[in-house]
Amino acid sequence: MTILATLLFVLTQPLSWVLFLLALSLLASRRPALGRGLVGSAMALLLLLGWKPLPDVLIRQLEAQHREIPPQADLRAYVGMVVLGGSTEPSFVAAAHAHPLLNSAAERMTTPLVMLQKNPHLKLVYTGGGTETGASVIKEAQLAKVFFDSMGVTGANVLYEGASRTTFENATLTAQLPGVDITQRWLLVTSAWHMPRSMATFTKAGWNVTAYPVDFRTGPTTPWTEYSLGPALRSWQMALHEHLGTLAYRITGRL
Repeated sequence: MTILATLLFVLTQPLSWVLFLLALSLLASRRPALGRGLVGSAMALLLLLGWKPLPDVLIRQLEAQHREIPPQADLRAYVGMVVLGGSTEPSFVAAAHAHPLLNSAAERMTTPLVMLQKNPHLKLVYTGGGTETGASVIKEAQLAKVFFDSMGVTGANVLYEGASRTTFENATLTAQLPGVDITQRWLLVTSAWHMPRSMATFTKAGWNVTAYPVDFRTGPTTPWTEYSLGPALRSWQMALHEHLGTLAYRITGRL
């Protein structure tokens, strides 16, 4: 799985495609025309990657698979929510500050606060250890606990799972927590673009879950004039990570 994960990481980094073409152009030093063609292709690809409507098509397809639940929805039929990690800054950044730092997926953390205000009976189970390794690493679940504690979300109805590194481990390790019955009705809270793979993984693991997508990144359309290399590259990486991750999970029998 380590080799597969490394390959997926490279494939989901659009700039690696540009670097690959440039590397090939260096190897084609004895064929100047081919070398110039490869350099031109790399530059054209770099320009194209900055056009945001393209990756947004892929993200929109992911986000449209599960409907958004309105904030005023009646959630009395559910026993609790499972909140997936991925919304805190890396440990090496968080360790330097007193307050927990949230990233662009902060709605995974803030939306549960609203849900609990209207539905205080819900259990909150946060699952996520992060992918960083080392003795000094602060787990995502630890950072989440600091955040929720500061918001007054404490008590027996709040559980944390801090060993998982993947969506598959989120589903399987959280199911082993004391007080968690996966046959009861749970809400699954994660980013809308991550929800299709998450729902399929949790369902395969035996969970009775309903999608509660948050952190939407697209609307019905994206203006064709929207061009920005940085945000577009992040959108490409996000979309490719999810689509290729879903394929990898199917190949390995996790879906």
